Amino acid sequence: MKDIPQILKKAVLFLLFSLMTINLQAQEKEYYPDPDPAIRERLEEWKDLKFGLLMHWGTYSQWGIVESWSICPEDLSWASGGRKQGVADNYTDYVKAYENLKNTFNPVKFNPEKWATAAKDAGMKYMVFTTKHHDGFCMFDSKYTDYKITDKGSPFSTNPRSNVTKEIFSAFRKENFWIGAYFSKPDWHTDTYWWKQFPPSDRNANYSIQKHPEQWKKFVDFTHNQINELASDYGKLDILWLDGGWVRKTSDDEVKKYLADVSEGSRWARNPQNQDIDMPRLVKEVRAKQPKLIVVDRAVPGEQQNYLTPEQHIPEAGLPYPWETCMTMGNSWSYVPNDVYKPANELIEKLVDIVSKGGNYLLNIGPGPDGELDPVAYQRLKEIGTWIKTNREAIYGSRMFNVFGEGEKIRYTQTKDGDTKYIFLFDFPKEKQLLTKIPFSKNTKLQLLGSKSNLSWKQKGDAVEVNVPASLKSVTDHVWVIKVSN
Repeated sequence: MKDIPQILKKAVLFLLFSLMTINLQAQEKEYYPDPDPAIRERLEEWKDLKFGLLMHWGTYSQWGIVESWSICPEDLSWASGGRKQGVADNYTDYVKAYENLKNTFNPVKFNPEKWATAAKDAGMKYMVFTTKHHDGFCMFDSKYTDYKITDKGSPFSTNPRSNVTKEIFSAFRKENFWIGAYFSKPDWHTDTYWWKQFPPSDRNANYSIQKHPEQWKKFVDFTHNQINELASDYGKLDILWLDGGWVRKTSDDEVKKYLADVSEGSRWARNPQNQDIDMPRLVKEVRAKQPKLIVVDRAVPGEQQNYLTPEQHIPEAGLPYPWETCMTMGNSWSYVPNDVYKPANELIEKLVDIVSKGGNYLLNIGPGPDGELDPVAYQRLKEIGTWIKTNREAIYGSRMFNVFGEGEKIRYTQTKDGDTKYIFLFDFPKEKQLLTKIPFSKNTKLQLLGSKSNLSWKQKGDAVEVNVPASLKSVTDHVWVIKVSN
């Protein structure tokens, strides 16, 4: 009988872990508006942009493997299962080999102006670049570490464009892009996070923060210093995009929401603890240098998560707050050989679906180890851009209609004042198009974007029947857009 309380305790803890399992849908239910009206106004401007570029790039691109995660000692298919084969027989030697990639990283074809031009022609308006991922390798010239692309041990350090973050930001800024800096809060290279006195056991700090507060303070200072470098030395920043949501403030008795990975049926942490880096102070510091900076502390509900970032999926009916779907163009976030890129039609339909639901679309492409994008990626951007040029007025600056669409093949947007609506048809009508969700009046005029002729329509019971002549199918190769105005 004396064992019953312990059994009950374990059962209760298991239940709590199950109930608190974090997934993106749960995260999407929490949002805390920034108290600063200027930031809220800036978010409205960001919502006008609609379409952005995300780039994961680092030393891992040389091996063509998952970004950072192969050095994480967790038994996850996309972490340990994503390791480069034939490199080492044990974890310790593998990490050494991984970190030695700094000594061979030499992207001699690096040309950020080419990236910026392609992204601009595709209709993208903002960009987010991985200045540092979880592995801790800095793609900028940080004075707080030698694990960086500009270190003398890196062959690219002698290149006049070795500070690639500065070069990328400058090239995109010249094309009038909003500039976003991705930065990983956890750093698996620095001794202040994965302390060499102890072996790492998972993605978290590998020592007791409560027992060693001085070591944690060093890490907090290190993190603040690096982010302040980006805010001070790299021109105007518009977005600070922080990843690694397990580095967060949490009470000692809180069952941390990020503990369980449902898809893998495993635990994210063996020793959960408070990993507070004082985000309010950090935001105050960087906004002193970058006023109106949008801060995205991903997956951490609070005032420092200015917009939400569902990953690799589109919310079923949108979200009632600022949000952005981040999604890969291929199958991987970082470069892998022979990656399979989504067809242009699918990418355009995803853009329309997201925008119709009030979100932005942040599309990721991973540059290769030589500094080039895959030719297929350039082709996809070109195809998207051709469609955007015809239909841009239905995308940029638009807002969600009172319903986002009808079924799976029709979507709506409207102008901010609501005077003009847009109907997106994923399939060109074989016969007349029936619409049931959007109101028409006797003075309503319809025009297919890309054509100067008006479309005829008539009321048919509770629906509207629109005549779209077959000759107009050639105005685009993908989604057809009808402009509705009075």
